[in-house]
Order: sequence, then C-alpha cells, then structure tokens
Amino acid sequence: QVQLVESGGGLVQPGGSLRLSCAASGSIATIYGMAWYRQAPGKQRELVAGISRGGITNYADSVKGRFTISRDNAKNTVYLQMNSLQREDTAVYSCNVGTSSRFYWGQGTQVTVSS
Repeated sequence: QVQLVESGGGLVQPGGSLRLSCAASGSIATIYGMAWYRQAPGKQRELVAGISRGGITNYADSVKGRFTISRDNAKNTVYLQMNSLQREDTAVYSCNVGTSSRFYWGQGTQVTVSS
C-alpha cells in the first residue's frame, strides 16, 4: 500500500502564490507518473498538471505559465507551485501517483482564492 500526504493548501488573495506538496510513503517499488487534479464545487475533476518519472510535464491550458509541477524522486514527492492565482483556481486539489500495479489518490487539500 501507498499513502499520500498532501500539504500547502489554504486561503490566498488573487494574484498570490501557494505551493502544494504530496509525499508518498509505504510499500513503494517505483512511482511513475505523478499528477495534480482539482475539483471545484459543481464541476468535474480536471487534470491540472502531470509529470513523468523522467520529468516530462503537461499542463491544463488554464494554468500554463502560472503553475509549475516538479518532483523529487528520492523523496517520492511531487510539488505544484501556483503563481498568479485567480478566483477560478479555487478548488480541492488532489495528487495522483501511479505505480506498476495501480494509481493512488491523496485526500485532497483546499485552495481558496479570495479577497
């Protein structure tokens, strides 16, 4: 089993920044893809950003140029640096990691962008 612990969410004003972290622990052989998703009230969950084990990244169009995903393979941790936050970024953010056998989800962390 793999456990994911997320941190870094909170309340921030428009234009502000936050950094999310997601650390994996447990029976980890190899973690391949890592990603961040978000779900706003009344909306479907959407992919925000993903990163391969080799560091190839992809982003939702709505966050390109503002968010940066990165990972530390030695620490089994994925990060999401969020800059120039907008009210539309308000959502519960969850990390997702893939091993050779299955995907795992974090518990989610709330990000609220409001003045």
